[in-house]
Amino acid sequence: MDVDAIIRGISIWGLPVLFAVILHEVAHGWVADRLGDNTARFMGRLTLNPFKHIDPIGTILVPLLLVISNAPFLFGYAKPVPVDARKLNHPKKDMVWVALAGPLMNVVLAIASMLMLAAALMLPHSWMWFTQPLVLMCQASIMINLVLFVFNLIPIPPLDGGRIAVGLLPGPLAWQLSRIEPFGFLIIVTLLFFGAFQVTIGPLVMGLSEMMITWAIR
Repeated sequence: MDVDAIIRGISIWGLPVLFAVILHEVAHGWVADRLGDNTARFMGRLTLNPFKHIDPIGTILVPLLLVISNAPFLFGYAKPVPVDARKLNHPKKDMVWVALAGPLMNVVLAIASMLMLAAALMLPHSWMWFTQPLVLMCQASIMINLVLFVFNLIPIPPLDGGRIAVGLLPGPLAWQLSRIEPFGFLIIVTLLFFGAFQVTIGPLVMGLSEMMITWAIR
């Protein structure tokens, strides 16, 4: 085990992962608050304070294990922001926007990281001590945010894509899909274990990341 490589990996991926998962959840809560549900605001979750959002397993352990195992890309999650659909102005329709807010935030962060990467590469060579780690962190941020964007749009409850599908499908189909939610996590873990997502969303994420990084460095 290369301890130095692990430390470098944590230093490069730590902040991008933290920002990606926290702002993803804050976006859910912020949109819900605008659409009538103040649960997240009442519970103090509309904040960038990481201690309000950190999940010991999803925010720390899972990314750490992926760094140690030298995984091609990282994944993580924060504590889900509580949303009470009954308080939304139009529960079924508004829940689509609440669910979509998280992945869209990750798109915004990926684009912001791409622009920051382009700006960092324009800095003088004498700033290499600053630009080199910044460049690596921007590339990591592009990757993790695209992973979260694509992964969360998979239409399996309780992922955001599942909630979006439940909101868009007609009543009977929506009800049938929503019944999967208690087993959703088990289904996701099983698919991850057998590499289903790696061969499906992996190439898409890698292709989008390469395209954005190429644009920034050209």
